[in-house]
Amino acid sequence: MNVSRRGLLQSAGVGVLLIGSTEMLAGCAPSSAAPGAGPGASAFTGYGDLVADPKNMLALPKDFRYTVVTHAGVTKLDSGEPTPRNHDGTGAFTRPGGGVVLVNNHEIRDGFGTELPVPHLEGLTYDPGAAGGCTVVSTDAQGNRTGEIVGVAGTATNCAGGVSPWGTWLTCEEIDALAGKDSFTKDHGYVFEVDPFDAAANRDPQPIKALGRFEHEAVAIDPQRGHIYLTEDSAKPNGMLYRWTPPAGYTAGKGALRKLGPTDGELAVMKASDGQGRHVSDLSMATAIGTQYKLDWVPIPDRDGRTKPVRQQFADTDATRARKLEGAWWDGGGAWIVASFAREESPVAHDGQVWFYDPATSMLTLKLLLARNTTPGTDGSFDGPDNISISPHGGVIIAEDGEGVQHLMGATPAGATFPVARNDFTDKTKDVEFTGPVYSPDGSILFANIQEPGYMFAITGPWQKA
Repeated sequence: MNVSRRGLLQSAGVGVLLIGSTEMLAGCAPSSAAPGAGPGASAFTGYGDLVADPKNMLALPKDFRYTVVTHAGVTKLDSGEPTPRNHDGTGAFTRPGGGVVLVNNHEIRDGFGTELPVPHLEGLTYDPGAAGGCTVVSTDAQGNRTGEIVGVAGTATNCAGGVSPWGTWLTCEEIDALAGKDSFTKDHGYVFEVDPFDAAANRDPQPIKALGRFEHEAVAIDPQRGHIYLTEDSAKPNGMLYRWTPPAGYTAGKGALRKLGPTDGELAVMKASDGQGRHVSDLSMATAIGTQYKLDWVPIPDRDGRTKPVRQQFADTDATRARKLEGAWWDGGGAWIVASFAREESPVAHDGQVWFYDPATSMLTLKLLLARNTTPGTDGSFDGPDNISISPHGGVIIAEDGEGVQHLMGATPAGATFPVARNDFTDKTKDVEFTGPVYSPDGSILFANIQEPGYMFAITGPWQKA
């Protein structure tokens, strides 16, 4: 479905994507790519209709192809065990000599002993009672798998995360559990760092306690200021957006986060106010594209949540919440933040928001909004944005984790939304969410996952500048 910006705005009641400031959509300065901008304006609105897959896996636009990179329980690690299940957030790195290295989260909440866990290899396991973690997948320049090893094991519910400016992956535990719960022997709810190239750096995995213990989702890092933004996917009460400020004398780089003490730097939560200076208790209250909030940051009393979860340490008058704060990505001098949807836990219902935070002005701006999707079983409408990444071809790529039909969707700087892929499975994988969309560093391959049981795909085709 190729939709113009005017069509999007007129169709707000059917759950399609609404586009805000088109130049900011790509995280770049205003350009002639916007509609009506005169000579040189891009007419790109997507790659056309999706073609049903005779193999019942991925529907893609004409002339696009996919290959399966990993398949839980089918492909094998270099150490002989099957690829773990529940593929989620993924980071991509240039492989020396050509190709790509990907760090792939496995969002397994169960204790160890469950089927298809991340194997507990010696020196790489944090908690022997936990089954989640990350694998490190290598491919050639065409996206064909050449190897897969364990990056970290013994963590829990590894959901999303983020790529660091120094070339590592920060994997986030979307859980808040103390030792003694279920089969866990250690506390969980932390961020861990995985080096995609240096296996020795991953030995003896330790949580980065300075970044707090809560139901982490994703990470975006400001390379200039050193701030780390962290999203929280939680409810009752809704989660929050966090910012970690490094301590004086801190120098970012490989190994630096591991050296931090549990209270080093300042971990604070977002507190938003509108143009009249009124407190905003929940981001769902923004119902118009272009809504802007001024952000302040309130320090957390107990970032490890020993006696009370962090989000419960604040009243609604003290901080700003949002339901299902999901993807985060740094680009264009700021942080892109996704609020997947809002239902009865929130003041106002919606089917997804994407925000852009500019640290230079301390302003948070609503860039994309999905109205309520009343026909989730019908192909064509989008809902439930989750993981997000900036496309090297312009615009954004978003994994849909909504109701009914599941897509990878794109949005161009010129104000058009379009499907990139559709889950075409007909077995128990039908309607399972997409996760971890990320382009290869050279922009030639879009890697993306279907979470359960766990597939990683490499998608290639005639990519165009949006």
